[in-house]
Amino acid sequence: MDYSFNLGGTAASKKPATGAGARSRSTFKPLIKCAGLGGNTSSIAKKKEAPIPKKPKSGIFEAKPVVGSTVFKMCYDRGDLPIVIDFLGANRKIAWIVEVDKLDYHHYLPIFFHGLRETADPYKFLADQGLASLINAGKDRILPVLPQLIIPIKEALQTKQPEIVVKTLRHLQNLVKTSEILAESLVPYYRQILPVMNLLKHRNKNMGDKIDYSQKKNDNIGDLIQETLELFEKHGGEDAYINIKYMIPTYESCMF
Repeated sequence: MDYSFNLGGTAASKKPATGAGARSRSTFKPLIKCAGLGGNTSSIAKKKEAPIPKKPKSGIFEAKPVVGSTVFKMCYDRGDLPIVIDFLGANRKIAWIVEVDKLDYHHYLPIFFHGLRETADPYKFLADQGLASLINAGKDRILPVLPQLIIPIKEALQTKQPEIVVKTLRHLQNLVKTSEILAESLVPYYRQILPVMNLLKHRNKNMGDKIDYSQKKNDNIGDLIQETLELFEKHGGEDAYINIKYMIPTYESCMF
């Protein structure tokens, strides 16, 4: 502020200052209590760099969640399947209401292959045991239905659930052993079935120097895939090895 004095030395008038100084003082805001900056410390140290987030995993080898309901479950709940569980003995068995030889394979065989994805009883037990009976009694009646079986087989393998994959591989082995013509007819469909086997081919149990006492169960996915591929090559004709090698480059022939 500008104070002007008269001759007597006393303050005569008090004029407010104008200009940049006045504007800065007019915009000044008082500090709030306990909110000052006096206690802050300063440092010349470098700030810690923010951690780099890890790249998300693709999850290509992880098992997929199983679908809650399949065609097999729906048909069984409605009573459309001629199969029941027999509890007369100490062990569970299946009983056919209609003789297997009289069943329509075009209708029932794909439904039972869809049932391989079931994980709850009694559906998984009925689908597994019923499918084994149909394959053993099918013989020449399976060949016309083969194109309808590829999608259920592919879907079962793509779940990557160990229990489902093991069951599917075992039924594929029985399917190939049924007849040479059926095994050769399966060769054009290798491109839909073998990619998943290529992913899971090296999934073996790492036991170290221990003994695997569950070998008799034959539930090691890596060993089962190797056995299945060898059966494909033995029974699939002269073009089987070329097609297997194209889809699974690490496979070595068992015939030479």
